[in-house]
Amino acid sequence: MTINEDRYSEEKLLESNFPHLNKNSSQFQEKLEDVHEIEKSLKKLMTLCGEEENIPDLEETPFRVVKAFLEYTVGYRENPAAHLEKTFDIEQHDPVIVKDIEFYSMCEHHFAPFFGVAHVAYIPNKKITGLSKIARVVEGYTRRFQVQERLTNQIADAIEDVLEPRGVMVAIEAKHLCVSSRGVKKEDAKTFTLVSRGLYADNPQLRSEFMMAIK
Repeated sequence: MTINEDRYSEEKLLESNFPHLNKNSSQFQEKLEDVHEIEKSLKKLMTLCGEEENIPDLEETPFRVVKAFLEYTVGYRENPAAHLEKTFDIEQHDPVIVKDIEFYSMCEHHFAPFFGVAHVAYIPNKKITGLSKIARVVEGYTRRFQVQERLTNQIADAIEDVLEPRGVMVAIEAKHLCVSSRGVKKEDAKTFTLVSRGLYADNPQLRSEFMMAIK
């Protein structure tokens, strides 16, 4: 890949991730310079870690890393709660549970992946949303630099704020590579977080039914 092709690819990458920016604007050019600086820093990091310089197979690695991180963090460039605004006036008094929503996220402390499943339940109050919208909310908040505790609350907050249900409960079970692949290196360790609001916070039987449903 030539230098001109590199620059062309970087511009296309920014255009696809920041379509609201004019290509000739100062903001766009600043981001383009940021990409160049990050690529230079990544090359230095690779050398610091022991990689030899000027290896042809690794020439494009810094660009690939920038491209990957923009994909990992696409959730910053949307409002996940907006997916819930499409609602239906259907009478539903019992819980709606969407479980085993697979997700991948990035630990904000080490930039190491964590991944697992999310389980979401809400008790409607006059309105419901499409089932796929729940999964889109999870996806939107996971595609950011995250900690699992905040992530669990953000999903619950979005559902509570937009759908105004009588109760909402969110559980996340995840494996963190910052725990299993470095530091204490506990390969089998998983983290389970739980948030309950409204009727779920007040009614132990409802919480028990939710836990049984997601097993």
